[in-house]
Amino acid sequence: MSDTYKTLAEFAQTWGLLYFVAAFLAVLVYALAPSRKKRFEDAARIPLKED
Repeated sequence: MSDTYKTLAEFAQTWGLLYFVAAFLAVLVYALAPSRKKRFEDAARIPLKED
């Protein structure tokens, strides 16, 4: 394999991992934010509501 391919593969693996970790943490912060608790509780009760 060429050195260019190895360099690009290492770059993609490293920064790709960092990107996905950052995205995961952002989703986690969004889902667990106290300001969204009521909205998620209301959404969880939707299947239990009778029309």
